[in-house]
Amino acid sequence: MYSTLIDVSQLGALVGRPEVVILDCRFELAAPDAGAAAFAAGHIPGAQYAHLDRDLSGPVGPATGRHPLPDPERLAITFGRWGINSNVQVVTYDAGPGAYAARAWWLLRWLGHEAVAVLNGGYAAWQAAGLVAETHLRRRDPRLYVPRLQPDRSVTTADVMKQRAENGIQIVDARGADRFAGQNETMDPVGGHVPGARNRPFTDNLGPDGRFLPVDTLRAQWEAVLAGRPATELVSMCGSGVTACHNLLALEHAGLEGSRLYAGSWSEWVRDRTRPVATGNT
Repeated sequence: MYSTLIDVSQLGALVGRPEVVILDCRFELAAPDAGAAAFAAGHIPGAQYAHLDRDLSGPVGPATGRHPLPDPERLAITFGRWGINSNVQVVTYDAGPGAYAARAWWLLRWLGHEAVAVLNGGYAAWQAAGLVAETHLRRRDPRLYVPRLQPDRSVTTADVMKQRAENGIQIVDARGADRFAGQNETMDPVGGHVPGARNRPFTDNLGPDGRFLPVDTLRAQWEAVLAGRPATELVSMCGSGVTACHNLLALEHAGLEGSRLYAGSWSEWVRDRTRPVATGNT
């Protein structure tokens, strides 16, 4: 079973097996149809396309962030439509860095599915290895997916407000340093970060080759971020609960389990202008 990362060579040996489902999660925030177009132009054989807005998020409301969590029962139906049940190994991938693939990974873990891994290096690594791609969609026979919701994997805005006031959590923000500092904000109406949060851009989990850093390196870096706190006190956030999942994947791959997702993240936090906002690098 693969539960965090899988390499191209390992996935290559699994393609075509009935007990393996591959999800293509390519997406661009500024061009929501670009991922589906890229999928149509070429994808890993047998892959199903998972759209961030339509499949991996719920409806946006006046008090939510930009990518709210989907309804668990509806999400379970979507997983079943892709041919996933409790006996299936799922592999998710995106263009390369893994942020969108990590969102799908986290959602499956949220519904109690352990056998799910992100392709290390994504579609770029698949292409670099010279492996075959296809352009047609192979529809899977639907299966019944029975969700086993893990509510302790996520926190709400109310949880964050209460627990940060009690110093019970360490918030780690996966956005780039400029957006964390309140500069160059183009996605949300207010720039900055939750007071007391630390910045760990999700790209810091990756080496120059676009793949995740070695386990020992990741663990040492994340232990420095935790600064003596247990991983269970870490809450991961970002702009809308997507790249935050990349940090959660890195933590789990490094053997630091139990951190939680603030799914609403910054875009939900700033819906209420009375909530505190900090700027700068600290």
